[in-house]
Amino acid sequence: MKFSFPVFLLVLLMGLCDASSLKSTYIVHVAKSEMPESFEHHALWYESSLQSVSESAEMMYTYENAIHGFSTRLTDEEARLLESQTGILAVWPEVKYELHTTRTPQFLGLDKSADMLFPASSTGSDVVVGVLDTGVWPESKSFDDTGFGPIPTTWKGACESGTNFTASNCNKKLIGARYFAKGAEAMLGPIDETTESRSPRDDDGHGTHTSTTAAGSVVTGASLFGYASGTARGMATRARVAAYKVCWKGGCFSSDILAAIDKAISDNVNVLSLSLGGGMSDYYRDSVAIGAFAAMEKGILVSCSAGNAGPSAYSLSNVAPWITTVGAGTLDRDFPASVSLGNGLNYSGVSLYRGNALPESPLPLIYAGNATNATNGNLCMTGTLSPELVAGKIVLCDRGMNARVQKGAVVKAAGGLGMVLSNTAANGEELVADTHLLPATAVGEKEGDAIKKYLFSDAKSTVKIVFQGTKVGVQPSPVVAAFSSRGPNSITPQILKPDLIAPGVNILAGWSKAVGPTGLPVDERRVDFNIISGTSMSCPHVSGLAALIKSAHPEWSPAAVRSALMTTAYTAYKNGNKLQDSATGKTSTPFDHGSGHVDPIAALNPGLVYDLTVDDYLGFLCALNYTATQITALARRKFQCDAGKKYSVSDLNYPSFAVVFDTMGGVNTVKHTRTLTNVGPAGTYKASVTSDSKAVKITVDPEELSFKENEKKPFTVTFTSSGSTPQKVNGFGRLEWSNGKSIVGTPISISWD
Repeated sequence: MKFSFPVFLLVLLMGLCDASSLKSTYIVHVAKSEMPESFEHHALWYESSLQSVSESAEMMYTYENAIHGFSTRLTDEEARLLESQTGILAVWPEVKYELHTTRTPQFLGLDKSADMLFPASSTGSDVVVGVLDTGVWPESKSFDDTGFGPIPTTWKGACESGTNFTASNCNKKLIGARYFAKGAEAMLGPIDETTESRSPRDDDGHGTHTSTTAAGSVVTGASLFGYASGTARGMATRARVAAYKVCWKGGCFSSDILAAIDKAISDNVNVLSLSLGGGMSDYYRDSVAIGAFAAMEKGILVSCSAGNAGPSAYSLSNVAPWITTVGAGTLDRDFPASVSLGNGLNYSGVSLYRGNALPESPLPLIYAGNATNATNGNLCMTGTLSPELVAGKIVLCDRGMNARVQKGAVVKAAGGLGMVLSNTAANGEELVADTHLLPATAVGEKEGDAIKKYLFSDAKSTVKIVFQGTKVGVQPSPVVAAFSSRGPNSITPQILKPDLIAPGVNILAGWSKAVGPTGLPVDERRVDFNIISGTSMSCPHVSGLAALIKSAHPEWSPAAVRSALMTTAYTAYKNGNKLQDSATGKTSTPFDHGSGHVDPIAALNPGLVYDLTVDDYLGFLCALNYTATQITALARRKFQCDAGKKYSVSDLNYPSFAVVFDTMGGVNTVKHTRTLTNVGPAGTYKASVTSDSKAVKITVDPEELSFKENEKKPFTVTFTSSGSTPQKVNGFGRLEWSNGKSIVGTPISISWD
């Protein structure tokens, strides 16, 4: 059809009008206390407010616990009009979050004898760990409820039905399962139920892996293709699990995350585990931080992954002080698969490949960059390799851009028989094992460079890959994973993050039968357990350990539980050497490992704790100069900072010290006040300080504290810097309180702003 000019112009104008009226998802924060008397219920008020700006808009979720408010779809103009109404605190756009993707119990000292240190099963099984993730595969052996008693009477949750999932899929171990898709569907369109279950069922594997890591039941004879064989068990085997599916193939959206936290609070979970992130804005705008604040207020410890953006500085997510932020370390277990070159030299690598073996004789080796016409062909991106050049050969690919396992699939599709995956400078020498679809191994940057040197110098270069199974006792371990996100804290530099590290590399845990171990569509293999890496894996370790401590000390606040985990974490190996960073091969710092590597047996009896109340956090928000509206949106209550009181971020009773000096010169003094609570027997503790910063003097007053049982005692740490101190040079140290038996350690970071 041929349009005349006026008709064409009309169509164009209609298109512009449509563009201006496009709707997006918004989360609306409401001052519930300002509801007019004419409304009997706040939901009616919300509805009236919404209808006043849009006749077609509907509420997606109404939030009761995580925030006061609702989510809806609005145009930009409608959102501005709604925000101007009385009682509306803020209208924030939807934010997309991303997932941060069993040797472990023995490595942490949680063997069978250690179980005797924790309460009887009847007590431990009263603790519920809520996991916000991709859902759950209920048939996993890790959810076996044999030996479990009745579901705790305090549990108020539900097991929701949906695609491929019914209420009967839950049991006395997996006691709750819900799904939240309204936000995802508003952004992405309806869930395609032929490829993804619109229910709590896990079609991804990630959610099953994290939930079974935190609280999976004991499963004997577990392995992945024979790798890491043994008994699989979560950190808190007697705890109950509640799954909240908030992540879909298109991502995890803040409206769904808030709805899940809202339900988890009313369901009465004790611990919340979130292996996802993406919110890097102020706390009053970050849905995870906002929901976590509400959970903390109800006595729920919230554990979150630090992120996988390391080793870059300032790469952390989930840094709110009421969140326990977890980085990743390695285990003492490896899966060696060496590279044997035609020149007689051998280089170490890692792999979880189990399948058809390569020929005994060496095969031709080719660099992907020499087998492509694409500028990024060295990365083995989809469709970039020339089959006539790689067929029958082993291909050397560089790491980056696409998934490691996908590179192998690209090589295989082009006719390659195997792959050597080389790290680049971004990953250094850190090695992560993968369940490749063809014979393949991953090597570090130095090894990769050496292999390339041989390959480029010999036109007839050959290679063999030798798979060596599982190796236990690898040292040093743990080391900080290169991918683990690092400090300083970009939101509040005076709060040191991450809080601690836990195992997050090559972790064996339960998996979904809906997807292969690589997660690729072409992977038709199905497994009961999978081995994957990420701070997504380290987070549920701490979530489960928090559940153990909560079962032993049900009266402890979330801050006390976190303090116990942090102050007992270790920063040195048994030989006395400091923890290492796999990104640099050098000593790691508190910006990398926080307080250190978690030690659950020590955390059970920490001696002293740094406790915090909701009022302490409100004072912290005042110190950040948040407005009354911002605090109300975050804390769901009217709170007015005392104009006559001097608030200081350094006064927050946090179990670490992040000291930030002014760079203007002259003598610079920063004071941090703290209060210790004795949770052990009466006794006297003495302070000792170590520091690598010679230009900063550190004093503790008093240097000795004597405690009665449950007694609280304050102290002050003074940091004094001279004007001669070099700017932008970080320093690190440690404060320890000791009574001769218990050591209560806190990290110190020193920086110049």
